[in-house]
Amino acid sequence: MRESIAGIILKDYTFLIGLRLPKGEMGGRWEFPGGKIDPGETAEIAIRREFLEEMNIDVSIGELITTVEFTNHAGPSLLHAYHVSIPDHASIVLTEHSELRWATLQEIEELPFVDSDRLLLPEIKKWHSRIKHETL
Repeated sequence: MRESIAGIILKDYTFLIGLRLPKGEMGGRWEFPGGKIDPGETAEIAIRREFLEEMNIDVSIGELITTVEFTNHAGPSLLHAYHVSIPDHASIVLTEHSELRWATLQEIEELPFVDSDRLLLPEIKKWHSRIKHETL
């Protein structure tokens, strides 16, 4: 089974999302940054590699928020969503996205979002609600 990771970056009640380049099956749609776990990699190593490749930044990896199972053209897959932090003044270089933006969960629900990442939203909402209450 193929496995992928998504980095969930939260700042001031908004989430960092990227607009995929206009190519491929999900081109031109929004997503949480991330990518496939290569053979022999752990999820944590894959997150670090993907953020270096896609944005040229080093990240801190927090808790596993959720894992969803889905099927696409490549067959059954797992997507693991981790809380990820980036440095406050990170200089981001885009290679896989045409645009980055900060969006609320409500805005994300209204955007054309990658199907697999959309499956993460119910558990991300629960996680977000929990951490909001923990920081009050």
